[in-house]
Parts: sequence; structure tokens; C-alpha cells
Amino acid sequence: MSAAEEISRAEIRRRLGDPSLTIVDVLPAASYAEGHLPGAIGLPVEEVTARASLVLPDRDAEIAVYCGGPTCPRAEHAASLLRELGYSKVRHYHGGIAEWTQAGEPLEGSKARGIVPGLSPRPLSVLAREAGQRSEQSSVWQRWTASLVDLVGRWSTTRLFGVWLAMVVLSGCIYWFASLLGFSWLTEAGAPVGSGLRGLGTAIYFSFVTTSSVGYGDVLPVGPARIIAVFEAVAGLLIFGAVVAKFVSRRQEELVLQIHRTTLEDRLNRVQTNLHLCLSDFLAIASICDGSSTPSERIAARLDSATLVFVGELSTIHDLLYEPQRMPDDRVLAAILANLASSLRTLRDLLGCLPPGFSYSPVLGDTLKRVSFLSEEICSDCVPRAYAPALADWMDRIREAARLIG
Repeated sequence: MSAAEEISRAEIRRRLGDPSLTIVDVLPAASYAEGHLPGAIGLPVEEVTARASLVLPDRDAEIAVYCGGPTCPRAEHAASLLRELGYSKVRHYHGGIAEWTQAGEPLEGSKARGIVPGLSPRPLSVLAREAGQRSEQSSVWQRWTASLVDLVGRWSTTRLFGVWLAMVVLSGCIYWFASLLGFSWLTEAGAPVGSGLRGLGTAIYFSFVTTSSVGYGDVLPVGPARIIAVFEAVAGLLIFGAVVAKFVSRRQEELVLQIHRTTLEDRLNRVQTNLHLCLSDFLAIASICDGSSTPSERIAARLDSATLVFVGELSTIHDLLYEPQRMPDDRVLAAILANLASSLRTLRDLLGCLPPGFSYSPVLGDTLKRVSFLSEEICSDCVPRAYAPALADWMDRIREAARLIG
């Protein structure tokens, strides 16, 4: 790739927000969500052929593609595909996310550090147009309500209960203070509630039943107290609903976490079991390859079946590595990677001992390409999370074996 077809970190940094440059992240969607360059659009390399015309309608626009780091093959592959589709100004940011973050540059995403003040990830004209649309569609009341709901959602159950209790006491004091000033805002059995300590207790009692129910009928509000009682009842119901929602949400999170843990354990057990079966199949096929009388058709049929199962499990491992929030324990992952590396080496040896004149079927050819592609992306500087040195070493071994297969 010539220097004109590459783009540096400094140039990308300088041109953030420039509408003439489109930055494209070709990592999987999960990695894009974790963190990507400011303003970059997500277009996984697997979807370039199908979605490029929708995501990148201008084939003469300047495009910068990147992936995980200098050794990640996705960006170079995506650049080649885009050029084949007729995009004339495709440039490759070779350093990728690894160089970008090492230089202390900002990222966008769920675990990003935020955008440097003054930098806009999208053209200012687009931001202005979107801001105008939002202002037309939402009123002051809607924004206030959304802020209030967001604030209450962040409060703990203890704080919500404290706010509810403070509202009960404060409203009761307001009713009682009115009686001190000579106003009869509350009546009990048709008589005004007094201003003494008994009156204070009655006022707090009325406030309590107002926020927790519709009232018992023995104490009634009069005049302006009715308005306060209505707001108090509504606020009490909202707070009570928020508390109930938090209890339900917490229980749901526990159930979802338990289901996820069980599902993940089953998934990992299935992966390890199938990897062992694939390794056994590869060894068995290698043993029958030594027999000169074994028909090539028989070998091809077994090899097609074994590699199809193998690429399915390889795809599962690839997805796990590119979704760090769902990662298993390091010891489990180490065992999986070790089995995967062993299976790849055995597959490599098996392909090298096939009988002379053995021809790959279309299924086997496509499957081996997929094996090579997925395995090359399992490397220590490709996946979005940093791993222990032992795990990184296994990943690099897997990638090396994949290169020998390809």
C-alpha cells in the first residue's frame, strides 16, 4: 500500500469534524459499541459488500478505514473490498485503535473517555439541524419530565424512602402551621384541627395517609389544603411506583444474570466438547489418509463435516473475544484457546498429508477461508480487551497457525 493510500493519526486528529472525510470502523458491532474514533461510522468488514452503498453513498468521498491495530487484517481487507466496489479515495489508518488510545486520544462509546472539548464528531451543520429538530419536537415540559425521571431513576431505594418521609413530615407541618396562623385547613369530625401538639400529630397523620392511600375520611382538607393534598398524593404515588419498579428491576437483573451465567457455562462446555470432537475427527482423518487405498471422496466427506463443525465453534470463540462484557474466567478461556490452537495445528498437519491429487470441494474451500479469516483476528492486539500474557500468547499462536493454513 502506497503512502498516499494511508492516513496518519495526526491527520485524522486534525480533521475530526471535517465533512469531507468519512471515518469507518470495520471491527464487529460489539467492538464499535465499546469504543471507536470520534465520528466514526460502524461498518464491519463482513458487511462491506452488502451495506457499503447504503452507508457510503458517495463513491468519490474520502474514506479512512481502521481496525484494532497495526497487525489487525480487517482494515486492509475492507479497503480492498471498497476499492473493488468503486470507491476511489480509500485510505488506511494503519495504527488503528491501539495507536489512537496509546497517544491519549479520545474515544466514543460505552467505555470511552469522552470527546475533547471543542471537537465535534460530526459536521456542525448536521448537529445544528438535529438540534433544531429536537427543539421543535420537544417542549419544555417534556424535557423537564425526562430530567426528573432520569434523576429519580438514579436515586437509591433508601433515598427515595427518605424523600417520601420528608414530604410527609413537611406537608403535615404546612397543614399545622396554617392552623397556627388561624386558618382551618383540616377538619376532623366536622371540627377544625387545633394548633397544639395533638393538631400537629393529626396533620402528620393526614399527610401520611394522603401519600400512601386515598385517605380514611376522618380528616378532610379544606380550601387551599386540597391543592396541596392532591400534589402530595400524586407525588407519593410516583415515589411509591419508583420504589416498586426498583425492587422489580433488581429482581429481574438477578434473574437475567443467573440465566446468562447458566447459558454462558453451557455454551462454554459445548465449545470445549465440540473442539475435542473436532480434534479427534482431524486425527482420525489424518490416520485414514495414510492408507493409499482410501478413496478421496471418503476423506473429503469427513473433512467437510469436521471443518464445518470446527468453524462454528471458532466463530463462537471469536464472538466471545470481541464481546468483553461476556468474557468467561481466564482459566476457562485459557483451556479453550489451548484446545483451539491444538485443533488448528492438527488441521494444518492434516491438510499437508492429504493424498496427491486431492481436490478441495467448494464447501471445504470456503470453510478453510473462513477458518483462516476468523483465526487471524484472534490476536493480542486485535481484540478490544487486554488479556493476561499467557492468554495473549495463546492468541498469537492461534494466529500463526491460521497463517500457515491460509
